[in-house]
Amino acid sequence: MRSFIKMFFASFLALVIFVIFGFLFMIVWISSIASADKVRVGSNAVLVVDLSLPYQERLMENPLAAFSSDQFDIPGLYDVVRIIRKASEDSAVKGIYVKCSSNNNGFAGSEEIRNAILEFKKTGRFVYAYGDVIAQKAYYVGSVADKVYCNPKGGVDWRGFAVHLAFVKKTLEKLEIQPQIFYAGKFKSATEPFREVKMTEPNRVQTREILEDIYGHFLEKISEARKIDTASLRDLADNNSIQFASNALQYKLVDGLKYDDEVKDEIKARLKLGREQSINFIPLEKYAKAVNYKGSGKDRIALIYAQGDIVDGKGEEGQIGSTTYRNLIRKAREDKNVKAIVVRINSGGGSSLASENIWREMSLARKDKPVVVSFGDVAASGGYYLACNADSIFAQSNTITGSIGVFAMIPNMEKFFDDKLGITFDGVKTSPEADAFTVVKPLSEKQKQFIQNEIDTIYHDFKSRVSEGRKKNMNYVDSIAQGRIWSGDRGLQLGLVDRIGGIQDAIDCAARMAKVTDYRIREYPEPQSFFDKLFGGYKQTYKSKAIKEELGEEGHQLYMTIKRVKAMVGVSQSRMPFDFSIN
Repeated sequence: MRSFIKMFFASFLALVIFVIFGFLFMIVWISSIASADKVRVGSNAVLVVDLSLPYQERLMENPLAAFSSDQFDIPGLYDVVRIIRKASEDSAVKGIYVKCSSNNNGFAGSEEIRNAILEFKKTGRFVYAYGDVIAQKAYYVGSVADKVYCNPKGGVDWRGFAVHLAFVKKTLEKLEIQPQIFYAGKFKSATEPFREVKMTEPNRVQTREILEDIYGHFLEKISEARKIDTASLRDLADNNSIQFASNALQYKLVDGLKYDDEVKDEIKARLKLGREQSINFIPLEKYAKAVNYKGSGKDRIALIYAQGDIVDGKGEEGQIGSTTYRNLIRKAREDKNVKAIVVRINSGGGSSLASENIWREMSLARKDKPVVVSFGDVAASGGYYLACNADSIFAQSNTITGSIGVFAMIPNMEKFFDDKLGITFDGVKTSPEADAFTVVKPLSEKQKQFIQNEIDTIYHDFKSRVSEGRKKNMNYVDSIAQGRIWSGDRGLQLGLVDRIGGIQDAIDCAARMAKVTDYRIREYPEPQSFFDKLFGGYKQTYKSKAIKEELGEEGHQLYMTIKRVKAMVGVSQSRMPFDFSIN
């Protein structure tokens, strides 16, 4: 009894101390918010667009931003578009400075940013772009500037595009792991790394075609901006002509070779500032804190961001959980103030069942109000499954889409456990197939046929959904399906998408369909609580950053692929063939 009383009072005391510290923490937090200086734009401002920041679909919240005017959230991609548009209406903003050494955004995302800067230029204000060594994807955005400069000892990366895939079949053979693979669609190459030592011919064909599509669009847009014909631009890459910064200047890829201070002196002159005066550079994420760029209105259009792998259940941050997104779509459907729904999809797919469940909710929503879809960098396989029944689908020219196909994989690890680890398994069962689909023994022929039948059925259902949603004959859908990926431009030609355009184009379309003009955007998923921000999202961000720093970009991609493989064992997948990384 005495020990119980001691334990009770010790626990009670700990609880009291926790509550007191929590209360003090809240007071400090609220005081910090109240005392934080309001961010001001000031006069002669130059908006800084830093392409090295990853502008994801949703705003990346910094929990410290609430405490200080020097800490900022990283805006989402649509935020970036709206912020630049707001700057074009703000007389205090005299120009844009693009930091374009690197670009941590995808091609379709870069297209959105590039187009927003082009719209800004129409106001007659200046745009400068500068980088020490300018990467190709960064140059793509920076090329729209009035002046593009690079460091005299730096240069412009101009090698063309390439895709490299890692194959682990021999690794699995050495480990005595047999990948038992099932798929539908001759181009459905998601499992190729586990069953081949190099690309199959169908995969090589589709990869070359989409690479040429994206590269062709890249050259075409730069040709328009720099007034250099596409053939000459391609020759520069084919002949490896751009080795030094002087070559970039010689062939007019840049307007001059200058150091950072020299570029800033030129901007000062443009702003009519003295040499001793400082330029009022305002980072895009800081400007977002100073102005209201989201607008207001009587009616609402729901904008639902769906980014990441499609998974069953609630899912985690950065995933499209079927339960979570069914509820979000249903909430928007049942809200009488929401007149239309726009779903922004950036996903290479995932669970077939999860995709079907979200598709079902999208179809129900479409019966009540307009449903428009906007594709990001990737909207393929399960990502396309979600969208195929929408009223209208928008994609960028360099979006990756299609990949209508299905696969499953169950590894046989019996020899690995026995020969490598010395582990054997035994047991009892009530029915002949009760222990089917385990990884500790090979599948029987009957079990293999069972899985293949399931894959074929899901593939047929997938094509049926596309046929119904896109109003295309099943035979035609089958001819463009087979797991094949397409660029947004080809998707438009094939009828997989309806328009080439960005997020704002999709929202404008939804507003026209709903016949509303006075509206505001209601964004989902809704912002997290302070503690979720503090302990959730940033934990994932820093974890991903640490892995990238340790393994490099390619190592990080391989790690993520292996992680996905672990999650998809034994589950029918509607997933893109591979992580499409262009360098």
